[in-house]
Amino acid sequence: MSTSQSAGQKTSARQPKQPIYSPEARVQIEHLISQTEPSEEELHPGSDVTRGLSQQPKTLPPRYFYDDRGSQLFEKICDLPEYYLTRTETEILQTCASEIADITGTCEIVELGSGSSTKTRLLLDAYQQAGHALCYRPIDISAGILESSAHSLLLDYPTLHIHGLVGTYELALQRLATSHLPTRMICFIGSTLGNLNPQECDEFLDQIKNALQPGEYFLLGIDLQKSKAQLEAAYNDSQGITAEFNLNMLRHLNQRFEGTFDLTRFEHFAFYNESDHQIEMHLQSLDAQTVQLKALGLTVELSQGESILSEISRKFSLTTLQQDLEKKGLKSRQVWTDANQWFGLILCQLPLI
Repeated sequence: MSTSQSAGQKTSARQPKQPIYSPEARVQIEHLISQTEPSEEELHPGSDVTRGLSQQPKTLPPRYFYDDRGSQLFEKICDLPEYYLTRTETEILQTCASEIADITGTCEIVELGSGSSTKTRLLLDAYQQAGHALCYRPIDISAGILESSAHSLLLDYPTLHIHGLVGTYELALQRLATSHLPTRMICFIGSTLGNLNPQECDEFLDQIKNALQPGEYFLLGIDLQKSKAQLEAAYNDSQGITAEFNLNMLRHLNQRFEGTFDLTRFEHFAFYNESDHQIEMHLQSLDAQTVQLKALGLTVELSQGESILSEISRKFSLTTLQQDLEKKGLKSRQVWTDANQWFGLILCQLPLI
């Protein structure tokens, strides 16, 4: 794919003619609480941890990576030289953001797992340069990083309105209010789809479809299949940031559930499972040990060398995933990749009835 000028560099397009409000008037941060029947997690916090650590092999839900410290560490990972994903996706967005804005027209941008919203700025720049109203609905489990990124965006985009949602993807998708703009685009960029196993992925795409109105859009980022050496280097960086990120999950569990995990008795272990086309990230016990999570009434026995699966990161075939999206009624409008075919962006639309 040829390199083009980023949307943020254009100067000739007309500027939006919106009134400018103070930052305080342009932001709302909502902490989600289920208004219907409470979930198992709401009734029994940590039940997913108990379930994962009580089975064989042991697992932990990846959502426990993302306390405020975990979110900060992930931002550092995105800047690592070995971690090609972020810079490759950024390169694609620099090229295609204005085209996305042209296809969708004025629309509310909803982002799942917004983090620091760094790449989202490329989309906001493109919509602003095209003269579209700016309305952004970031969704993140970490209130701290959502609030800090919202404050930064408000300073840089004087006409931007933000309605942030602190909570899980599932709850946020259920609670999306009707957009005040002509249409909406839900963004799931950054390859996070790869963290879901096939069944979870199928359920997630159903949730996306149900959250969209006919004519609305879904922008999806996916990491594509490539060599084992390149993939394993990306998840075993030379600075040890990914290892720190992985181990921080145990620190988070200690703080949240009165745990006794000793981080010095675990090590980060990541490898590429070629048959399943996925990176597997583990926390491996260096010796036989007993760990307690007192708030959960849970005692965990670990043998030497036993590992806890903390994350998978699946790598996709672009053609196969497009077919899966079509089966869900999400029709591909445009696909973009980098010159090396390392990463892909798919813009889908739920057809008008």
